[in-house]
Amino acid sequence: MSAQNPVFIPGPTNMPEALRLACHIPTMDHRSPAFADILHPCLKGVRDVLKSKDAKIFLYPATGTGGWEVALSNTLSPGDKVLAGRNGMFSDRWIDMCRRHGLDVQVIEVPWGAGMPVDGFEEALRADKDHAIKAVLATHNETATGVTSDIAGVRRAIDAAGHPALFLVDGVSSIGSIDFRFDDWGVDIAVTGSQKGFMLPAGLAILGFSEKALRAAESAALPRTYFDIRDMIKGYANNSFPYTPPVGLMNALKLSCEMLLSEGLENVFARHHRIAEGVRSAVGAWGMELCAKSPDLHSDTVSAIRTPQGFNATDVVTVAARDYGMAFGVGLGDVAGKVFRIGHLGSLTDAMMLSGLGVAEMVMVDLGLPVKLGSGVAAAQETYRHGRDAKRAAA
Repeated sequence: MSAQNPVFIPGPTNMPEALRLACHIPTMDHRSPAFADILHPCLKGVRDVLKSKDAKIFLYPATGTGGWEVALSNTLSPGDKVLAGRNGMFSDRWIDMCRRHGLDVQVIEVPWGAGMPVDGFEEALRADKDHAIKAVLATHNETATGVTSDIAGVRRAIDAAGHPALFLVDGVSSIGSIDFRFDDWGVDIAVTGSQKGFMLPAGLAILGFSEKALRAAESAALPRTYFDIRDMIKGYANNSFPYTPPVGLMNALKLSCEMLLSEGLENVFARHHRIAEGVRSAVGAWGMELCAKSPDLHSDTVSAIRTPQGFNATDVVTVAARDYGMAFGVGLGDVAGKVFRIGHLGSLTDAMMLSGLGVAEMVMVDLGLPVKLGSGVAAAQETYRHGRDAKRAAA
């Protein structure tokens, strides 16, 4: 793999040089007052990225998977019932974690390529007259299939059912890249990680808790030690962590939030949408389809591209890495071998994306797929080129 080429996997994402350098700071005494100048701007920056005024932010030395465990262990008790939709690999893994923690999981199955089952959630919650369901789990952006679900719609379903369940959302591959509204959508816990939209190395689980979720933590009885938010709250009050913090990563997170907010969140989301539209134009020009079942589900951070039946899509990823030094994502779970994935999130530009599309085309032609060299790149160029707007305005 060439270190000179950008990566087009759904994470970890490309890192701006400024963020890479921000990770490399001299050793700091994390018990000194200087640590507060990193800690508190991080917490405020993440809160602003979540579009929240009051969410309590927690940063753990972990990944998004650790963040899932923080959410469960701090708000639930053994035997509690939770409601979850399963539409891909990562929603499935969160469900598996629930079961390993001794939770009673009611799963609503939907096809891979579909979104979270909003209507199914409402029906299940209306049927739960005794309010046995303590939490609803939803994956905002299913990274395995390139599907973005309607989280606002899930909140409306919970409210329409008049149900008091907590609302837990996996935003690992969406937050910082796709519009996420913690307050407006009534999210109780949002989970993400440092290696996606925040453009950092893996190593930080990043969470937002609502006041309702904080109250649930007082009576939750699942085992928790390292992930106990009560210890973290005490640490924050003393400008510290309950254990050694990842100071370098947090210093870079501080800068990452500054960069995202300086660009403007709406501009960040628009950039991701534009780049994704170019990828979708290329896929159409190749005569292929996305795994996502309809345009309203298309993810602006990752596209899972279906190859012709009988073709092993993993070969695209293998040959791209071996012959061209470029990384794409393989298909996972039920779509393994049926799709390859192009990640288009984090630190990315139109020009960088064109390089990825050009390599993907060469690989597919090398493998004998009926793709014309330049077709997808040209389609993306029509989406990206600035002159098209001036031409339309003149017309």
